[in-house]
Amino acid sequence: MIRATLIALLAIWSLPLAAQKAQKPATPTEDSTIERFRAHAKPRVVAPEAPLSAEERNTIRRFREAKSSVVFVSAILKGHDLRTQDSAKIPFGAGTGFVWDEWGHIVTNHHVVTVEEGGQRITEVQEVEVTLADGQTYKGRVIGFSFAYDIAVIQVFAPLQAMRPIPIGRSQSLQVGQSVMAIGNPFGLDHSLTKGVVSAKNRKIDTGYSTHILNAIQTDAAVNPGNSGGPLLDSGGRLVGMNTAIVATKGEGSVGVGFAIPVDTLNDIVPKLIARTRLEPPRMGFEVMTSALAQQSLGITQGLLVLSVDPASPAGRAGLRPLSVDAQGRVKEMGDILLAYQGRVIESEGQFMAMLEVETPKDEIEFDVLRSGEVIKVKLNLKGSKAGEPVKPQPASI
Repeated sequence: MIRATLIALLAIWSLPLAAQKAQKPATPTEDSTIERFRAHAKPRVVAPEAPLSAEERNTIRRFREAKSSVVFVSAILKGHDLRTQDSAKIPFGAGTGFVWDEWGHIVTNHHVVTVEEGGQRITEVQEVEVTLADGQTYKGRVIGFSFAYDIAVIQVFAPLQAMRPIPIGRSQSLQVGQSVMAIGNPFGLDHSLTKGVVSAKNRKIDTGYSTHILNAIQTDAAVNPGNSGGPLLDSGGRLVGMNTAIVATKGEGSVGVGFAIPVDTLNDIVPKLIARTRLEPPRMGFEVMTSALAQQSLGITQGLLVLSVDPASPAGRAGLRPLSVDAQGRVKEMGDILLAYQGRVIESEGQFMAMLEVETPKDEIEFDVLRSGEVIKVKLNLKGSKAGEPVKPQPASI
């Protein structure tokens, strides 16, 4: 194979030499023509500029107006420099976001600020950096997120006078064929504009947690990796959606089919996330280990391992059993493993939380639980429970 490649390269390299030998010697007439025409080398006359169309002027105007509201989001993990053992920031990923309000709240996709490996959620990043349109970068923190809707809210610690909230529109009134514009940072190329139309409405797209975002907007405005979390605007420059996903074929990337979360959904969910961090159903009173850690530490490949239980909570009263470890972190007694919720298999903590966000639990819920090698039913009575975080995935040192 190497020899064949080398021969091919030599053949290509020798082509110009062979071609030169085959050419006839230049004549004096040709040389004089070349020299005579060299004298005409000068810049071309610029043709008169045609006036911009009304559509072009509007697109330019809307981009300029929206640009100051669009930000670059960098996800940061914290680690250590192996040589110096000093703490270090490790850039994990990047995406787009936009200024939601004058109080420094930035909206982006949850998957932009989530560490995933092999399609499995590992954890949220510890820190984010937000770069505004003027090039200034500020620290930010994720203060709210939803698994079911793939939405995250970041508090950026930037001067409030630098906040330029993006105008909000309505997605319900969009029509197929209507012009839309996408602004984002594809492949790290900041503030890129693409344009297209609303290709379809009311699409259903998968979040990766076995739930679906309903009423999504399909568009042919080109979006690529890095556009996630960026705004989709109508011709009036109003936010009508958040670019979230693309249809990609193997080896080809985007094929011109993109999806955006409708702004009507954002306008409902984002204020709740700002106010409460999570979409919180009634409190259940237990904590679970992340699926990734449970698999790595204990070889658990199905369900959620219960880490702790509040005795005074619905989980405590139902007798749910937590993991028990000794002072050295060795397992004394395995906790309950939640296999199914209301008859539906639990695939991961993210998928379970997404189910709780979409469907608020009733007064009584039921888990299929693996306990001491047997699968049993455990019912939790939630009647009278106050809203609170039902499941708090926390890695344990075991």
